[in-house]
Amino acid sequence: MSSSPSRTPQRVPPPRFAAARSHTRPAGAEPSPLAPTVADDQAPDNLTIDAQALQERLDDLADQFASLKAQLRQSQKLAALGTTAAMIAHELNNLLTPVLAYCREALDRGDVALMRTALAKTLDRTAAMRQMVDRVVGLARQSDTVIKAVQVRAVVEEAVGCLGRDLGKDNISVNIQIDPALACRANENQLLQVLFNLVTNARQAMLGRRGRLTVDAAARPDGFVEINVRDTGCGIPAQNLADIFDPFFSTKRSTDQPDRRGLGLGLSISKDIVEELGGRIEVGSEVGVGSTFTITLPLAE
Repeated sequence: MSSSPSRTPQRVPPPRFAAARSHTRPAGAEPSPLAPTVADDQAPDNLTIDAQALQERLDDLADQFASLKAQLRQSQKLAALGTTAAMIAHELNNLLTPVLAYCREALDRGDVALMRTALAKTLDRTAAMRQMVDRVVGLARQSDTVIKAVQVRAVVEEAVGCLGRDLGKDNISVNIQIDPALACRANENQLLQVLFNLVTNARQAMLGRRGRLTVDAAARPDGFVEINVRDTGCGIPAQNLADIFDPFFSTKRSTDQPDRRGLGLGLSISKDIVEELGGRIEVGSEVGVGSTFTITLPLAE
């Protein structure tokens, strides 16, 4: 009897995802990252652990984001002060020059009366320089997170003072129309940063022409304080108004003068700060007429 020819058996492929369903593996082999390492009846526990790990990771990323945002705000403050550094140095030099002249003259002449005058001038100018430095240091320091009743007029005056220069020397008059008792709920240092950014922008917009900076504020019936920072500067073109609060948007990059440059972060960070404080910032402008930035913040009770 002849035997039938032998056939090579065909290999049946394993079911799809069989490895993922298997709970055993060869000795020494590492588990697949997709394969569960516990019994199916423990899967709900695994989901809970994975959810907790994911939440911890999200919390960690949120903390890192908040830290980076705080660092960006601090960097913007220092950059804003950097744009005014040359102006501040010039003002300090103006304060020191007459002091040195009086002291040198008094020593050369040996005149007691002149020495008294030199000492009086020295004390007066030194106090002015100390005030200027204190304002700069106060603006540069890291902000806390305390929200409290803040006297609006005092912060506006501090913001103007942080420029370190009498704006009258730039042919700019300053008019502050705010009741000293008016207060809003805010973080004082953050509000100072916002107002310093707006005052700096207003000065830059009016350089080279006679101008007027007006800051007014009043309580509104809806429980908010409205603060207006107005200038009579060059104005903002209509096509730029929609982008004015975007990060890194600036029309002042090409200037050669340090105190007129901008990184395009001041208004973006100011908007972010005001919104975090529960308020809003808006702008209205006309080329050749000027601009008005309006901040609304909760009224302090």
